[in-house]
Amino acid sequence: MPIIRAEVWASEDDTRVFAQRLAAHPAVGGAFIELHGELGAGKTTLVRHILRALDIGGRIKSPTYAVVEPYETPGFPVWHFDFYRFNDPREWEDAGFRDVFATPGLKLAEWPERALGLLPSADLVIRIEAQEDETRHVLLKAQTPLGVELLP
Repeated sequence: MPIIRAEVWASEDDTRVFAQRLAAHPAVGGAFIELHGELGAGKTTLVRHILRALDIGGRIKSPTYAVVEPYETPGFPVWHFDFYRFNDPREWEDAGFRDVFATPGLKLAEWPERALGLLPSADLVIRIEAQEDETRHVLLKAQTPLGVELLP
């Protein structure tokens, strides 16, 4: 059932346009989206553009040390996870992440492979690869009906 599509983002403007289209989709408020890519690939940049498109103001920081940053939109909550420094599965329970994933809202997770076996299946998986010419090769994989719906 997975549907895979490839894109090339020639600039950060392409990232922003993609983020705006995704954020404008009415179903995005119930999605779990995984973001994969090496350091510097553009995962956090994409999240920032999504959050800005959802009218989140103020400073948007990477949750690298906090693991999660919560945000509130007029229609739904958003959680931005960064599992880069996630080491102990007990953190999952202690931090209440099981409860977060059981509630409605948009969940965006960077470095989800570090929480393997704890996360539910993502609706949409976005893999970003930075190229030497500064473009980004992006692979979009919809894994659920919601993910298919979100593909722009």
